[in-house]
Amino acid sequence: MKLTLRIWRQRDAAGEGAMSTYRVDGISSDMSFLEMLDTLNEQLILSGEDPVAFDHDCREGICGACSLVINGEAHGPNGVSPAQADSRAGGGTTTCQLHMRSFRDGDTIDIEPWRAGAFPVVKDLVVDRSAFDRIIQAGGYITAPTGSAPEAHATAVPKPDAELAFEHAECIGCGACVAACPNGAAMLFTSAKVNHLNVLPQGAPERETRVLDMVEQMDAEGFGGCTLTGECATACPKGIPLMSITGMNREWLRATRKSVAR
Repeated sequence: MKLTLRIWRQRDAAGEGAMSTYRVDGISSDMSFLEMLDTLNEQLILSGEDPVAFDHDCREGICGACSLVINGEAHGPNGVSPAQADSRAGGGTTTCQLHMRSFRDGDTIDIEPWRAGAFPVVKDLVVDRSAFDRIIQAGGYITAPTGSAPEAHATAVPKPDAELAFEHAECIGCGACVAACPNGAAMLFTSAKVNHLNVLPQGAPERETRVLDMVEQMDAEGFGGCTLTGECATACPKGIPLMSITGMNREWLRATRKSVAR
């Protein structure tokens, strides 16, 4: 495959960025998107140019590091072939799981970093997502005694609650929800972290403070407001449902009423 790549290049956080055009040849349809970028970088290094900086780690759809906007879509076109493009539902894959068979020979591909005020560009396609870390630090923990592990069956968890917790625990913190949201909101991410712990008995001691503190930190980080457009859930590679936001709002109202009552 021969491809034309239009890639955002930015030397550092303080510098001005712009789209640069590159052409690559000999790309196999079986390559992953990141392997294609590796091929481009080998070409750039051999020609004495600065390689394109991009985040990656596990390359197995686990860590969420591979954060790219590809042709205007967070994580790209869902790993489907061009023939299926009109019928795809969106989401369902990370950039590292996207393969080049999702594109046609001769295509022009635009590659950009996450676009959100709370995710400043570090270099090229790399953004600083430490705002997510600070949201988790604000309340993403439980009170647990130290020492030996408790008996697994000591605290019973109803099956519906366990399934709901597992569903939200699947969030990998990639930031696709923020990148896809027209407002740059982080409600889906924050709700996943809140609901994951609040539904479990182990999370009960911090139930009210958790949601209040995490929402407060989310607002302090400068994320936009949620208008429930639903793009976040569509782009989420792990399928966190939009109703997760409803659950967090319910928890927030409950905690607010209790704090006022005190």
